[in-house]
Amino acid sequence: MKFLLPLYCFLIVSQVTLAQGTYKKTLKLMGSRFDITVIADSQEESDIFINDAVEEIQRIERLISSWDPNSQTSLINSQAGVKPVVVDLELFNLIKRAIGISNLTQGAFDISYASMDKIWQFDGSMTKMPEASTIKQSVSKVGYKNIILDEANHSVFLKLKGMKIGFGAIGKGYAADQAKALLKEKGVQGGIINASGDMNTWGYQTNGKPWQIAITNPLNKEHVFAMLPVDNRAIVTSGNYEKYVKFNNTRYTHIIDPRTGYPSTGVISVSVLAPKAELADALATSIFVMGKDIGLDFVNQLDQIDCIIIDENGTVFYSNKIKPKK
Repeated sequence: MKFLLPLYCFLIVSQVTLAQGTYKKTLKLMGSRFDITVIADSQEESDIFINDAVEEIQRIERLISSWDPNSQTSLINSQAGVKPVVVDLELFNLIKRAIGISNLTQGAFDISYASMDKIWQFDGSMTKMPEASTIKQSVSKVGYKNIILDEANHSVFLKLKGMKIGFGAIGKGYAADQAKALLKEKGVQGGIINASGDMNTWGYQTNGKPWQIAITNPLNKEHVFAMLPVDNRAIVTSGNYEKYVKFNNTRYTHIIDPRTGYPSTGVISVSVLAPKAELADALATSIFVMGKDIGLDFVNQLDQIDCIIIDENGTVFYSNKIKPKK
């Protein structure tokens, strides 16, 4: 449902040496690139902190992975249309919050998108539009209202056989949030978790200034069009300008509207700033599906949420509260 673009936004660290306390490590976790930056007294101390963050991210992956047949998520999917599955409170609450975002976005975000049939191909093999009936059938098992939660037993039931949930559009953001919370609990004064574009910051750089995030235009990655100070917030970028098909002079991207089965049009990138990466992650996908006009109007009605949208022509649009440094 969503592909994150780590090149769309990147961390700008003031010119300090590692001896001053800024340490960074790049790893592959959850099938993606993670950059973990911490402020620490030494390389040895930073290694301990980063290893703690890695273990937390791996724990979350085991919990939410739909590829692991032994995960609770896989068990929920395997029992779709059969019976409820009792899960850990952490997973139950994550699903509950996801449904809340689905309600907020009127279904533009939906973790049951995982049951969507893959009828759109963005590898150059498609030569014509799929039939309308085929597109309609592709979303027949999608619908967050068919996810039934039992608060008393912490159970999850998917009403329709063949229905599935997946956390591809929210999981890395949640992992970034949890890794940040763990490091703050352990006394790390400042840092940033970059989960392939899901970036969560806290504290300050060693010079006392906020972390600076640069946003680049995906059509011209040499051009930085905004510098944003990010103080204890998350920023997530969603989109892709390369994976698309074009029929009847309309450009269809690979991000599919789970309500209709049709790909989104008109937008190539959405960056969202929010208090948590989990929320920013989900809203970035939602706004992409909504489109520029509805997406901006939606964000402008929300507290503590900001966004930057780039349309297919490379034009940049900001929500009302953003004051970028050009």
